[in-house]
Amino acid sequence: MSAAPPKQALHRSAEQEGSSITWRRARHMFAHSRHALAHSLRVRLVALFVLLALAMAAVFVGGMQYALSIGWRDAARPLVMDYVDKLAAEIGSPPSVERAQALVERLPLRVSISGPVVNWRSQPLERLPRWRDNDHPEEHLLERRTADGHRIQFALSTATWNDRPRFIGWTTLTLLLLFTALAYRRVRRLLRPLDDIRAGALRFGAGDFSQPIAVPQRLDELGELAGTINTMAADIQQMLDAKRSLLLAISHELRSPLTRARLNTELLPETEELQSSREALLRDLALMRDLVTDLLESERLSARHAALHCEPVDLRDLAQEVVESLGQTVQQELAPKLPTLQLDPARMRLLLRNLLDNALRHSAQAKQPPLLRLQATAQGGVDVSVRDFGAGVPPEQLPQLAQAFYRPDAARSRDDGGVGLGLYLCKLVALAHGGRFTIDNASPGLVITVTLPPPTTP
Repeated sequence: MSAAPPKQALHRSAEQEGSSITWRRARHMFAHSRHALAHSLRVRLVALFVLLALAMAAVFVGGMQYALSIGWRDAARPLVMDYVDKLAAEIGSPPSVERAQALVERLPLRVSISGPVVNWRSQPLERLPRWRDNDHPEEHLLERRTADGHRIQFALSTATWNDRPRFIGWTTLTLLLLFTALAYRRVRRLLRPLDDIRAGALRFGAGDFSQPIAVPQRLDELGELAGTINTMAADIQQMLDAKRSLLLAISHELRSPLTRARLNTELLPETEELQSSREALLRDLALMRDLVTDLLESERLSARHAALHCEPVDLRDLAQEVVESLGQTVQQELAPKLPTLQLDPARMRLLLRNLLDNALRHSAQAKQPPLLRLQATAQGGVDVSVRDFGAGVPPEQLPQLAQAFYRPDAARSRDDGGVGLGLYLCKLVALAHGGRFTIDNASPGLVITVTLPPPTTP
């Protein structure tokens, strides 16, 4: 026999499994948040506003630059050339370095003088650009030649402007972010009724019609939508109340005559002539009683606001108790250690009994009894599966098996027992506990699995 693993190894394995589950949950939450953000109406509207603002700014700046470039060629060029002529005349011929230095100190200019006698630059480490006119490429707007062969070049000094573009860029970015925040705040305020509508829809879906959706004072399209949903919720509540009242009235009206009919039937003399009719009548009365009971139970469970009387339940003991009460052979594969879940014992007995009754009924012609399996899930819940070894059903009919009053064909008909509410009630019990209900072909037969979630931590 192999030695049992040490406790430290088991503890390390449990920690690794726990960290892996935590990482998967975090990754799932991040993916969900990213998907929600990508499909958020507010984010898309704000992005649209930002793109529209950038496009308008680009069009405006481009248009202004184009207009200024046209104005430069048509109007500013002669003025600039005349001013450059005056600056060159002030430096003199031959050029005077002292006058050029004074000019540089007085004006934001850079000056370069090159020629046979004088070679001087106000900023010797920089190369001055040669500004050209596109309409007159042979002319240099900021360059002049003196009579003695010297060339004087002028350029704007950017020393005082070095920090100004950076300041303008940060200012523009700050203003853009400010406008984006204001746009988001405005959009958030405009779409705030959507949050109220969503919360109201969730309340209505959970069966809580006591609090209607808040309708804004300024009635716009969203306010009209909220009012329409409130009207729809009121109509739904009236229909549900009428349905519950009808079912309660029917149940109270039917139970008394059914009880009297059953009592009168049991008081009939047990003679051979009446025995077959008496037994058939008792079966029909029992069927009607079960139908009324199942209808009432389905009405209680179909409303998601129905209260469950939950308590700690050991499913292994509960399953063995239900199997013993049936008095028929059922194969059992019950895990030795199952987590204790917070369940409604009465509803779980109903679920197990209906699943096993269904499996026994459809395994009657098979040589192998149905199989009940209980096993723990990786998340801390429990899988309850019941398999019969009957004929099964076509795959296209599987989604309808858990619908109320649905019977697929003659192989699973009312002659086999039941009124078509057993699996429907099982599904309602599973969903009421926050679990899942699935039906699959097992070849032969069907396997029905109920996955119950782990207990929630306070």
